[in-house]
Amino acid sequence: VELVESGGGLVKTGDSLRLSCAASGGSIGPYIMAWFRQAPGKELEFVSWSGIGTYYSEFVKGRFTISRDNAKNTVSLEMSNLKAEDTAVYYCAAGTRSSVAPNLYDWWGQGTQVTVST
Repeated sequence: VELVESGGGLVKTGDSLRLSCAASGGSIGPYIMAWFRQAPGKELEFVSWSGIGTYYSEFVKGRFTISRDNAKNTVSLEMSNLKAEDTAVYYCAAGTRSSVAPNLYDWWGQGTQVTVST
């Protein structure tokens, strides 16, 4: 499965942004789809996953919404009330287990930069 993220950009504090992840080479239907992020100088951090249900990190819960369209083979991350600390490269990932651990995901996109200015 090949994953390609899009939708990143430069926004201001409090703004909203929608990231998309398009999959090819296979259907996302059987997989757990997740978003991770990595801020400069920091480790890769779990954001959210979508399987039968959804799960969010405490840092984004209530502000971010993950959704998937298996027919279109896409996953989205709707981000609202963005904060400076949300600045990071956001990665889409696919795996067979719902987990917050990045090493349990098998396929990754190249990432898209989100920068939130104050």
